[in-house]
Amino acid sequence: MKRFNELIKASKPLLVDFYASWCGPCRVMSPLIDKLERKYDDKINVLKIDVDDEEDLASKYKIHTVPSLMIFKNGEIVWHGVGIQSQSMLEKVIKQFM
Repeated sequence: MKRFNELIKASKPLLVDFYASWCGPCRVMSPLIDKLERKYDDKINVLKIDVDDEEDLASKYKIHTVPSLMIFKNGEIVWHGVGIQSQSMLEKVIKQFM
């Protein structure tokens, strides 16, 4: 996934949402992720990755549970969360890496 490989190396933080279309909690998180993407558009990049479509990538990052959220910065994973996350908690984490 070319875009993913480019974005994880950037100094601008990348929030990755590893999800599955059949996952109920993922459907709960999706509008929140969209909202955060709009709110922090100039400060972070956001990328949603369907683990069923990108099995190799999910395997590489050991995604066993969805939703799994990761923040990358300068090619490194700086944060990883699993399951439903609150907006306030995600905003706090995002601001930490901006």
